[in-house]
Amino acid sequence: MMLETIKTTYPALTQRDFRYFWFGQCISLLGTWMQATAQQWLVYSLTKSALLLGLLGVAQYGPIMCLSLPAGVFIDRYPKKRLLLFTQVSLMLQAFFMALLIWTEQATYENILMLAFLLGLANTLEQPTRQAMMPELVGRDYIRSAVGLNSAIVNVARMVGPALAAALMVEYGAGLLFFLNGISFIPVLWGLALIQTRPAIVQDHTAKVLQEIRAGLMYARTNRVLLQGLLSMLIVSVFVMNFSMMAPLYAAEILGEGLDVYGLLLSALGAGSLAAAILAASRAQGSPSLNVLRGSGLAAAALLVAGTFLHHVAAAVVLFSLLGFCCILFITTTLSLVQLHTEDAFRGRVMSIYSFVFLGITPVGNLLTGVLMEWAGAAGGLVACGAAAIIGLLLIEWRTKNKT
Repeated sequence: MMLETIKTTYPALTQRDFRYFWFGQCISLLGTWMQATAQQWLVYSLTKSALLLGLLGVAQYGPIMCLSLPAGVFIDRYPKKRLLLFTQVSLMLQAFFMALLIWTEQATYENILMLAFLLGLANTLEQPTRQAMMPELVGRDYIRSAVGLNSAIVNVARMVGPALAAALMVEYGAGLLFFLNGISFIPVLWGLALIQTRPAIVQDHTAKVLQEIRAGLMYARTNRVLLQGLLSMLIVSVFVMNFSMMAPLYAAEILGEGLDVYGLLLSALGAGSLAAAILAASRAQGSPSLNVLRGSGLAAAALLVAGTFLHHVAAAVVLFSLLGFCCILFITTTLSLVQLHTEDAFRGRVMSIYSFVFLGITPVGNLLTGVLMEWAGAAGGLVACGAAAIIGLLLIEWRTKNKT
């Protein structure tokens, strides 16, 4: 009875291939967040430098920013299952090698930076490939459910992984966390090996890479839904979803609190995100509405502005819960719309554009947010970011609505 209820509520789980893939990701993403926590702690403990810690993020996200578009061409040229097997093995080896360096006391900032860059290279191909493969696992009818379920496990891992990592590091050090992350890729590889779905037809592309990139960009530009979704994601990523920069300054300057309240705000953000992901995954069939995309994006931006007037911890916790809810609702709606309005021949290139505007733009967003908050303070920076996002989203809506 319970099994039938789960399948009815979350229809993507009725698909055999998606179940193999999803359960593997449940374990792997936990390891990924454990490693991310260990990596940040290790770099700071070695360098005691916020600047060098920031450069680590540039090394990891820089490849996504620079190479996402070429990666999309290769995703459209080659079977996605084969590409995912390659990237998962690469990520697994990176984790094992980092664990070996720590255990042999050979870990330095330079080789951590290099391995972070290699991690970024692998993620440049892995992220859009994983998204582009989704229709092959569940079909178009259950795309929204699959996107919501994936967002749910990401948010669970984001909440549980760092806490588990902190507890284990105290007893066993950072090396164990990298090793456990390497082990966590084994279920993913096993699940990929069992997937038997018929892949989308991979065409024999003879055009040059730059020509295919241009064709993908033109395809996205001429489709109103894709254009609005991708541009809206760009605006929200740059101005709204910079929580690693905003949350500590909000806790310190606006609330006048310390580390404990900072952690509470992040927990509230995660709880709201999880609630939105579960809602998006349940009974989600068909295509979502552009009104939901527009409304959730504007609501998230407006919450940033409203936050400057809240100086009590309880009110701030509610605000961050709502902010997490709106952001994940916006992300799942955007991704579902992009998936459902993209032809298979262009799926890899479109998902690479999505990966760029969602993840690749992270260094720019963090830098811009940091500059605004340094110049105008936490409150002024939040108002500037929220107002810029609202204006940008309204301009995109006006431009795409009047587009021929």
